[in-house]
Amino acid sequence: MSLINELLSIALSAAPWLLLGLVIAGLIKALMPEHLLQRWMGGRGLGSITRAAVIGMPLPLCSCGAIPTALALHRGGAGRGPTTSFLISTPGVGVDSMLITNVLLGPLMALARVLGALVTAIVTGILVGFTGQTALPKSTPVSSCCASKGCDADSANAHATESTGVIAGLKYAFSDLLDDISSWMFAGLLLAGVLVTFVPPETLVGFSGGLLALILMAVIGIPLYICATAATPVAAGLLLAGISPGMALVFLLAGPVTSLATLAILRREFGNQALAVYLVSILLVTVLIGWVFDKGLVMTGWDPVQQASQVQELLPASVEWLALGALVLFSIRPIRKRLLGF
Repeated sequence: MSLINELLSIALSAAPWLLLGLVIAGLIKALMPEHLLQRWMGGRGLGSITRAAVIGMPLPLCSCGAIPTALALHRGGAGRGPTTSFLISTPGVGVDSMLITNVLLGPLMALARVLGALVTAIVTGILVGFTGQTALPKSTPVSSCCASKGCDADSANAHATESTGVIAGLKYAFSDLLDDISSWMFAGLLLAGVLVTFVPPETLVGFSGGLLALILMAVIGIPLYICATAATPVAAGLLLAGISPGMALVFLLAGPVTSLATLAILRREFGNQALAVYLVSILLVTVLIGWVFDKGLVMTGWDPVQQASQVQELLPASVEWLALGALVLFSIRPIRKRLLGF
């Protein structure tokens, strides 16, 4: 029963903010067409890399879902640096994951996650940009592990064209995007509940702190494909189980930005050297950010866990239950199609 209670508590806290995040994601999808992205991200300099990181952060795409958009941008004139920056910042954070981070981990961790993802994307984009420019490969279909429509290079433009208007954007958010993250979100909530229930804080405290622990967390997170939203309750469970806030931040930064599909496409487009620089940069930058964050918390005395517990009491229980019920109904495709037609 304690596992069920912990799982339900985390799910109720996250549900209203995930619902709001999906609505905002749908509006972004409707109001930010791909041709504008190509215009803003064109070029190869620091300005283009920074714009790519900032533009990619709120977009509602997982690691796999960002691949076709990034490839279309690269083949439309964006350099290696902006393309890499976009590939990292887009799945690293999103409006839905940021709202849930604010609820489950507190505003301080949410701010650290945004800034950390921005720094990781820009630094890695700069370093990959130094690996040189090669001739663009011929356009070939790109398979992806996400469930969304348009998960190949040729269909990305078509899907962007189809998904115009606020209604179409909301349909995308509550069908394709929700289908992409729902199974991962459930797995993340379940793992968080298990960690909080069965892992005593003293079990992980001994592994917490220091560069070695931060490196270990990055090594675990980089090959683990998990979307940014689903990573949040896992990080919350780990934090409550005894790891340092810096280790939780490293997991939040390193876990969502990579997948086997991303690495395979990056290698094919840019080569082995760029892939090696990409991996090493993510490892080193996320570990450094986590180390600085832990040191800053020691100096200031701030407690992300205490902040998180305070934020979770903002909404009445009735709103949380309604939001959770709505998400469950939207997540079940047959019910969603019967009620809403998509």
